[in-house]
Amino acid sequence: MNIENLTFQKKIAINNNDSLLIIDMQYDFMPGGALPVEEGDQIIDDINLVAEIFKSSNGIVVLTQDWHPKNHKSFASSYPGKNPGDEFQSEGIGPIIWPDHCVQNTYGSKFHEDLKKEYAHAIIRKGYHPKIDSYSGFIENDKKSETGLAGFLNSLKIKRIFICGLALDYCCYFTAIDGIDFGFEVYFLVNLTKGIDLPPGNISNSLEDMKNKGIKFTIKDNFV
Repeated sequence: MNIENLTFQKKIAINNNDSLLIIDMQYDFMPGGALPVEEGDQIIDDINLVAEIFKSSNGIVVLTQDWHPKNHKSFASSYPGKNPGDEFQSEGIGPIIWPDHCVQNTYGSKFHEDLKKEYAHAIIRKGYHPKIDSYSGFIENDKKSETGLAGFLNSLKIKRIFICGLALDYCCYFTAIDGIDFGFEVYFLVNLTKGIDLPPGNISNSLEDMKNKGIKFTIKDNFV
């Protein structure tokens, strides 16, 4: 499935039951970073504009932050003879392993300086369990360890969540899927995310899965 085949929701008015989730806008996912997403830095200004809409409309803005310890088991460097991008599957790790990235308190783990962090009401860190990877902003890859995001949103009576950031076919995708499972109405801002497409076809498969799951799609220009 391609983005041009999607149907977009229009004329969306934001209120205090809505939350914008900005996923992993960190230096290691930007061009030149350890795990770069092509053109990942090109969506920052528009994400800021949408965050301002949410802030001014009493919506809630949340940032997620990949926050790995050194020698995390999702890193290829933890396995002699393995390379980033190799297929690998164990409980909480996989389907592939990655270069070392977003290691706690390193430059690569920081949010991009152009991201307007002052709009955020909360920062949710994920991936800090040494033996469990975390794509979703809601729950680690073992599907048992929650990040606290669902509880935070529920405490504020959030009903709808809007997802943007990096990367489309990993952390944004899994956050969207889990958002449905946690009972939220989920909107995916397709022009405010960029994908990795690893393995090839992963972006198309992710879009198809989200559509089948009942996730709604929109773009930044469809807010009123």
